[in-house]
Amino acid sequence: MGQITTHILDTTKGRPALGIVIILYQGGNDEWKEVTRGVTNSDGRIPDLLSDSMVLRQGIYKIRFETKDYFDKEQVKTFYPYVEIVFEINSGEHYHVPLLLNPFGYSTYRGS
Repeated sequence: MGQITTHILDTTKGRPALGIVIILYQGGNDEWKEVTRGVTNSDGRIPDLLSDSMVLRQGIYKIRFETKDYFDKEQVKTFYPYVEIVFEINSGEHYHVPLLLNPFGYSTYRGS
Protein backbone atom coordinates (compact mmCIF):
# COMPACT_ATOMS: atom_id res chain seq x y z
CA MET A 1 0.00 0.00 0.00
CA GLY A 2 1.07 3.63 -0.54
CA GLN A 3 4.04 5.68 0.42
CA ILE A 4 4.31 8.63 2.81
CA THR A 5 6.84 11.37 2.21
CA THR A 6 7.39 14.79 3.74
CA HIS A 7 9.68 17.76 3.66
CA ILE A 8 10.08 20.89 5.75
CA LEU A 9 10.70 24.41 4.50
CA ASP A 10 11.75 27.09 6.97
CA THR A 11 9.75 29.97 5.50
CA THR A 12 11.64 32.57 7.54
CA LYS A 13 14.87 31.63 5.78
CA GLY A 14 13.31 30.44 2.54
CA ARG A 15 15.38 27.25 2.86
CA PRO A 16 14.85 23.59 3.79
CA ALA A 17 15.02 22.78 7.50
CA LEU A 18 17.96 20.51 8.33
CA GLY A 19 18.10 18.21 11.35
CA ILE A 20 14.45 17.99 12.40
CA VAL A 21 13.37 14.67 13.88
CA ILE A 22 10.18 13.35 12.28
CA ILE A 23 8.16 10.53 13.86
CA LEU A 24 5.38 8.71 12.00
CA TYR A 25 2.63 7.10 14.08
CA GLN A 26 -0.43 5.04 13.26
CA GLY A 27 -3.51 4.86 15.45
CA GLY A 28 -6.02 7.40 16.55
CA ASN A 29 -7.56 9.11 19.54
CA ASP A 30 -5.14 8.62 22.45
CA GLU A 31 -3.51 5.41 21.20
CA TRP A 32 -0.62 5.88 18.79
CA LYS A 33 1.99 3.34 17.74
CA GLU A 34 5.31 4.55 16.33
CA VAL A 35 5.86 3.28 12.79
CA THR A 36 9.21 4.89 11.99
CA ARG A 37 11.35 7.98 12.52
CA GLY A 38 14.12 9.89 10.82
CA VAL A 39 15.98 13.20 10.64
CA THR A 40 15.70 15.70 7.78
CA ASN A 41 18.68 16.14 5.49
CA SER A 42 20.02 19.36 3.94
CA ASP A 43 17.07 19.32 1.52
CA GLY A 44 14.59 19.16 4.44
CA ARG A 45 13.66 15.58 3.49
CA ILE A 46 14.09 12.04 4.74
CA PRO A 47 14.59 9.99 1.58
CA ASP A 48 14.16 6.65 3.35
CA LEU A 49 11.47 7.41 5.96
CA LEU A 50 9.71 4.19 4.96
CA SER A 51 11.75 1.19 3.98
CA ASP A 52 10.70 -0.84 0.95
CA SER A 53 9.58 -3.65 3.26
CA MET A 54 7.10 -1.47 5.18
CA VAL A 55 3.46 -1.90 4.27
CA LEU A 56 1.11 0.97 5.02
CA ARG A 57 -2.44 0.03 5.76
CA GLN A 58 -5.55 2.15 5.57
CA GLY A 59 -6.13 4.18 8.69
CA ILE A 60 -5.25 7.28 10.64
CA TYR A 61 -1.62 8.45 10.78
CA LYS A 62 0.20 11.27 12.52
CA ILE A 63 3.50 12.90 11.70
CA ARG A 64 5.19 14.64 14.60
CA PHE A 65 7.85 17.23 13.75
CA GLU A 66 10.18 17.95 16.69
CA THR A 67 10.64 21.65 15.91
CA LYS A 68 11.94 22.99 19.25
CA ASP A 69 15.39 21.41 18.93
CA TYR A 70 15.71 22.88 15.42
CA PHE A 71 14.88 26.40 16.57
CA ASP A 72 17.08 26.04 19.68
CA LYS A 73 20.05 25.18 17.43
CA GLU A 74 19.24 28.25 15.34
CA GLN A 75 19.02 30.32 18.55
CA VAL A 76 15.49 31.37 17.67
CA LYS A 77 12.57 31.41 20.11
CA THR A 78 9.52 29.48 18.91
CA PHE A 79 5.93 29.20 20.01
CA TYR A 80 5.63 25.58 18.81
CA PRO A 81 7.84 22.97 20.51
CA TYR A 82 6.46 20.41 18.05
CA VAL A 83 3.92 20.17 15.24
CA GLU A 84 1.60 17.21 14.76
CA ILE A 85 -0.30 16.59 11.55
CA VAL A 86 -3.00 13.92 11.58
CA PHE A 87 -4.29 12.52 8.29
CA GLU A 88 -6.10 9.50 6.87
CA ILE A 89 -4.87 6.98 4.33
CA ASN A 90 -7.68 5.33 2.42
CA SER A 91 -6.03 4.16 -0.80
CA GLY A 92 -2.72 2.94 -2.17
CA GLU A 93 -1.71 6.39 -3.38
CA HIS A 94 1.42 8.37 -2.57
CA TYR A 95 0.82 10.73 0.36
CA HIS A 96 3.12 13.75 0.56
CA VAL A 97 2.67 15.82 3.73
CA PRO A 98 4.94 18.89 3.68
CA LEU A 99 5.40 21.39 6.50
CA LEU A 100 5.95 25.11 5.92
CA LEU A 101 7.44 26.32 9.18
CA ASN A 102 8.43 29.53 10.94
CA PRO A 103 8.89 30.25 14.66
CA PHE A 104 5.34 31.50 15.18
CA GLY A 105 3.33 29.70 12.53
CA TYR A 106 3.10 26.74 10.24
CA SER A 107 0.96 25.35 7.44
CA THR A 108 0.63 22.11 5.57
CA TYR A 109 -1.17 20.70 2.57
CA ARG A 110 -1.47 17.42 0.71
CA GLY A 111 1.30 17.52 -1.84
CA SER A 112 2.12 15.26 -4.73
